[in-house]
Amino acid sequence: MVNGEPDEVLAVRARDDRDAFGILYERHVRRIYNYVYYRTGSAADAEDLTARTFFQALSNLHRYQVQGVPFSAWLFRIAHNLVANWHRDTSRHHATSTDGIADVVADGKSPYDSAESAEERRELHEVVRRLAPDRQQLLILKYVEQMSTEEIATVMGRSEGAIKALLHRTIKSLRDELRRSNMGGK
Repeated sequence: MVNGEPDEVLAVRARDDRDAFGILYERHVRRIYNYVYYRTGSAADAEDLTARTFFQALSNLHRYQVQGVPFSAWLFRIAHNLVANWHRDTSRHHATSTDGIADVVADGKSPYDSAESAEERRELHEVVRRLAPDRQQLLILKYVEQMSTEEIATVMGRSEGAIKALLHRTIKSLRDELRRSNMGGK
């Protein structure tokens, strides 16, 4: 059954079978759109860049090679490059939405706890928004998209060691900033 096939098998088949590419599109369009939206902060631009991501993927399937990294990492790398070009071409200031990073389900909490959690999420959101774009991207890929270090390295075009170091420095920076704002210093 085609739907049960791994992405990497479908990607190779999609070179000649557009239905196989359609399955890949359905599997990944939401994640790619969310990623692009987090990076651009604009639904219209996210829709456009998501469409361009899949158009480029379809046009370049002949270049895709199975290398032990998920097919989705290849798609995210295309999306990453398009977003970087979009920022460069439009000369816009980086307005990244990081809402998904701080989302916490408040089920079973008292109203006081829920209000306190909401305030903590708002503060965390503000601190994350002040981070450099590559650090925001790292947090989105790690905690929203839940990618492995290897996948993140592929998407961001860095070594796994560089990603681990950047993640460590980013989390330390977040902790320090939150302590300074008296949120996490307990």
